[in-house]
Amino acid sequence: MPSLLVNIDVPDIDHGVAFYTQALGLHIGRRLGMGCVELLGAEVPVYLLEKSAGTSIGPTGGDTRRYDRHWSPVHLDIVVGGLESAITRATAAGAIQEGDIIDAPYGRLAMFADPFGHGICLIEFSELGYDAIAGSE
Repeated sequence: MPSLLVNIDVPDIDHGVAFYTQALGLHIGRRLGMGCVELLGAEVPVYLLEKSAGTSIGPTGGDTRRYDRHWSPVHLDIVVGGLESAITRATAAGAIQEGDIIDAPYGRLAMFADPFGHGICLIEFSELGYDAIAGSE
């Protein structure tokens, strides 16, 4: 089975570390050179990679990195125990809440943009969690 880790591009590694440690309660595992920090405290390691805005996303990617608000179909969903306190922590660290708390069959969620334009959702699961929607199609 493959293992999973999360890489997040940020334009400033220290600002990235400050946000993700304060907003999500992660902590530094290792500093891997000047532009990479491993954050621990989630089920998988999170690596912040310092990449300048305007640099190529890859040899044939056809786009450049940008840190204004952007959309991606892949984003972080962070499961929290207390949604209101998690919202307070995230916004105090610099996240921008995008809309009100949403009630869903599986729990409650709040959507954000981090200071680097990446989408993040905070989810407080109900007792059933995603099992509440299993087989509902």
